[in-house]
Amino acid sequence: MIIGERIKNICKKNKVKLIVNDDPFLTLKLDADGCHLGQKDMNIKTAKKILGKKIIGITCHNSINLAKKAIKAKADYIAFGAFNQSKTKKTKYVASVKILNKVKKFTKTPTVAIGGINAINYKNLLLNNANFLAISGYIWKNKKYKPLQAIKRLK
Repeated sequence: MIIGERIKNICKKNKVKLIVNDDPFLTLKLDADGCHLGQKDMNIKTAKKILGKKIIGITCHNSINLAKKAIKAKADYIAFGAFNQSKTKKTKYVASVKILNKVKKFTKTPTVAIGGINAINYKNLLLNNANFLAISGYIWKNKKYKPLQAIKRLK
């Protein structure tokens, strides 16, 4: 919990939203801005009862069908990936930019691109309708750059 509070303070100081992965109860306990739910996590309806008006995003892998279900359930954002090989998680589902363009034809729900995103490939995702990028390995597991240096390379 202490680490969560420290992260929350860093996010607040830098005017960045804190989204907790997989855990609506921890989201509530930390008073984080929202929660990201995977397909095997709690369903969005139950999470909304716990979290009220907080942000809830849903993993949709590479599936238009999952995206439509998440949109119908009023997810605040829908996440797709992996767009590239990732060192953070085993790549089980592979997504292409086609899904980002396809989804934008029927919804205004913000999209998040996930998976192996770095300073070389991020612009293509943004140019193909990704509203946000989830980048972790490039920042935290980068052998060439320290976290702040890696972030600066994304500007």
